[in-house]
Amino acid sequence: MDNSVIDGQVRQPMHTDARIFVAGHRGLVGAAVIKRLLDAGYRNVITATRDQLDLRDQMAVNYWFKANRPDYVFLVAGTVGGIYANSTRPAEFIYDNLMIHATVVHSAWMHDVTKLLYLGSSCIYPRDVAQPMSEEALLTGPLEPTNEPYAIAKIAGIKLCESYRRQYGASFISAMPTNLYGPNDNFDAEGGHVVPMLMRRFHEAKVAGEGAVSVWGTGSPMRELMHVEDLADACLFLMEHYDGQQHVNVGTGIDVTIRELAETIREVVHPGAALEWDTTKPDGAPRKLLDVSKIQALGWRHSVDLRDGIAETYEWFLSQGFETLRGVSV
Repeated sequence: MDNSVIDGQVRQPMHTDARIFVAGHRGLVGAAVIKRLLDAGYRNVITATRDQLDLRDQMAVNYWFKANRPDYVFLVAGTVGGIYANSTRPAEFIYDNLMIHATVVHSAWMHDVTKLLYLGSSCIYPRDVAQPMSEEALLTGPLEPTNEPYAIAKIAGIKLCESYRRQYGASFISAMPTNLYGPNDNFDAEGGHVVPMLMRRFHEAKVAGEGAVSVWGTGSPMRELMHVEDLADACLFLMEHYDGQQHVNVGTGIDVTIRELAETIREVVHPGAALEWDTTKPDGAPRKLLDVSKIQALGWRHSVDLRDGIAETYEWFLSQGFETLRGVSV
């Protein structure tokens, strides 16, 4: 393998015939990573459904790795959700994610995987950390209480990769994406993240002929949002251009208020609808903006504009037959 350093980058190209395992291929990120790999000409992408492989079971994961022998692993599997899901299912969020990260990383080391990319979350950073959040801010303060169990599991994943690298020399790297949206997201009215949740609420109001939509909180928190196809592109870029111990932030470096986001989604889905702010519901962290100078210095930047990405995501939503749904989990 060519491990030459070019302009400060570690160049580690994957052969198009390499066996590439995408763990979590049916999720928002996994589906986008699969698409990006296929578009780039990789012909040997392998997957396993939940029925075929329980990623929380170390023995099952060991057997699967022994049988399938992947050369590269994109570890993007996990239990995810928004504020409501995190606050009502904390045990699931910490247990599932701790186990999934541990089993896959350990099996990757046991079976001599060439390289593994682990995907975390921007919620790893302290609630009141200076903005934008740099990689060095990890473990410098208390976490946001509404998603602490999930964040702790994600931090453990980072340290897992660092530890296997330090003790065994494993080429395991970590990337921390900002808030994501796009095709294959969870459009559940309560359990999803902010973009799909709001998109569904505006859509249902339009279908029902309602003129107002309820939005959680005050609208003042700020969020950085990135289209999942940009993240998939960044994942492939990092797999081929980065081999350091420290995790790498992946984002746009641009944030908007929840109010501005709701107004943009309204413009796309249900123009003219009124916004009703439910201040009895939590805002979450006041701001979450990543410092993306590290990945930009490596040569990567996002390409999808927020307004265009939301419009594209809504087109996908409609293409799935959701235009007639109301009150049904999607």
